[in-house]
Amino acid sequence: MAHKAEHAVDLETGAIVGVTVQDADDGDTTTSIETLIDAAERVEVVRPDGDGIQEIVGDKGYHSNQSLVDLEAVGVRSYISEPDRGRRKWKKNPDARDAVYRNRRRIRGARGKRLLQLRGERLERPFAHLYETGRMRRVHLRGHTNILKRLLIHIGGFNLGLLMRQLIGVGTPRGLQGRVIAIFGPLLTLIRSCWEPVTRHRPLHTLVNA
Repeated sequence: MAHKAEHAVDLETGAIVGVTVQDADDGDTTTSIETLIDAAERVEVVRPDGDGIQEIVGDKGYHSNQSLVDLEAVGVRSYISEPDRGRRKWKKNPDARDAVYRNRRRIRGARGKRLLQLRGERLERPFAHLYETGRMRRVHLRGHTNILKRLLIHIGGFNLGLLMRQLIGVGTPRGLQGRVIAIFGPLLTLIRSCWEPVTRHRPLHTLVNA
């Protein structure tokens, strides 16, 4: 009954560009293929004239010889944290050796360290919004398809909040409510201050019934 939701996040904007729901007992190196394909298709729809996904950043769970070889085969640079596996023998697998060494060199550079740090910042925020605040830790739905539909609604709201924050500086209804109060409060005070002198000097008329 356990399911695993896997996200692909654009590190430049923080927007979620891909999501899949898969079996919880599948390894990250297996499920990441479907998630990467989903993200690549959505990026191509949004930016058909762009270069697509050029780089991928991941934690130690996504590191494997085959995954690094596959990423290089499709022209994607990897910045995936490498677990400590001790001394390894590469005599029978030189392609994997070269891919692992190139990934290791990238993550040790200044750009790799910055991307891995940015991943921790930009990836944890959606999880907090969707699964803690959004109450998606437990869902009473059957099947991956129905769960994915519910998840896409929440993700749409999250991405919409990012867009609103870029356009008007506020990304949540509560923040917008506070902004409205902040705007109309001084406006009402100004109207009241302008109206009081008018009412103060208005002549009083007394009506006497004979």
